Amino acid sequence: MADAKVIPFDEDRPRRRSSPARRVRVAQEAPVTPVAEPVGPEPVVEAVPEQAAEGSWDRRIAGGLAFLRRRITGEYEVDDFGYDKELTDQVLMSLMRPLYDKYFRVEVKGIENIPKEGGALIVANHSGTLPLDGLMLQVAVHDQHPAQRHLRLLAADLVFMLPVVNELARKAGHTLACAEDAQRLLEAGELVGVMPEGFKGIGKPFGDRYKLQRFGRGGFVSTALRAGTPIVPCSIVGAEEIYPMIGNSKTLARLLGIPYFPITPTFPLLGPLGAVPLPTKWTIQFGEPIPTDGYAPEAAEDPMLMFNLTDQVREQIQHTLYKLLVQRRSVFF
Repeated sequence: MADAKVIPFDEDRPRRRSSPARRVRVAQEAPVTPVAEPVGPEPVVEAVPEQAAEGSWDRRIAGGLAFLRRRITGEYEVDDFGYDKELTDQVLMSLMRPLYDKYFRVEVKGIENIPKEGGALIVANHSGTLPLDGLMLQVAVHDQHPAQRHLRLLAADLVFMLPVVNELARKAGHTLACAEDAQRLLEAGELVGVMPEGFKGIGKPFGDRYKLQRFGRGGFVSTALRAGTPIVPCSIVGAEEIYPMIGNSKTLARLLGIPYFPITPTFPLLGPLGAVPLPTKWTIQFGEPIPTDGYAPEAAEDPMLMFNLTDQVREQIQHTLYKLLVQRRSVFF
């Protein structure tokens, strides 16, 4: 199999979907009458729905075959980080979309706060025992934003140590959570997503749900300042309840080399069935962006400024979480 062609990541730009096909209309012949003069204009009827459906399926099959051909021959493009835009749009997003639309029924607010173009850092809370919130955030940005922008998530080292998961993460545009990679993406005009709570947030007990953990040393703020890109706070409600973590087997976690081994009401009691998440109702809200382009270049080295901006982002996310919790009617509806 031929190798994939590698292109610089900043040349990979999101494209708008092509406009829908125009409706085909056919003219019906006027019936023959003994009257010499025509009664009126010829009636027009729409094309038969079955024929339009057949044409749609033909296009889908042709597109799928062309996609498979490019996969087999290696005639597809990836960027310097391994991001495969075509695979993400046509396969990975399609796999995640039913979970997003039908299962979690995600509602998105404040999407207009994400810039139409240029770099921006989206900072969100992290929860849920398994990192499904990051995947749903990625779908939300792509499907709800008018420009259908792609979110490049910063992931923990563990993600890139796992077989299969490592390859899929790279193909979906995820990269290592380090300042160098984040700054390169931001300066190239990409949207970058980060969840500063890390494993402390995703693996916290159910009793601490929606209580933000420590945001680290503010490395994400320093990166945004160096790139001169805005910071967009993001609050996610609903992910905390998909796997209610009532315990943590530290012994098993050490044996498996993972940060925690969750115990929920259904896992490991029900085995693989216990790994099915609960169908909670999600809300994702993007807050007003915090600009950073007004600071001097040396501001990224000011620890007091780092602390203040980090605290501002954290407080804005926490306040929005409380507001969304008050507004929601039920965990599942």
